[in-house]
Amino acid sequence: MNIDKVLDAKGLACPMPIVKTKKAIEALVSGQILEVLATDKGAKNDLTAWTKSTGHELVEIKEENGVLSFYIKKG
Repeated sequence: MNIDKVLDAKGLACPMPIVKTKKAIEALVSGQILEVLATDKGAKNDLTAWTKSTGHELVEIKEENGVLSFYIKKG
């Protein structure tokens, strides 16, 4: 998978990971991949719902050492 941009949202609580993701994905073109790093467990539900409601695709979620990695393809 080719990552076009990485957003570090570690240590941020809801709703900041979503706010920063929205801003970061605006800079990408359709089809590009944004990797979002977050430590807020609520981000899993939040980003899943957000991608569905905005037409983006949540390609994959990984968790390693308490850090969630979300791979979002811009719609």
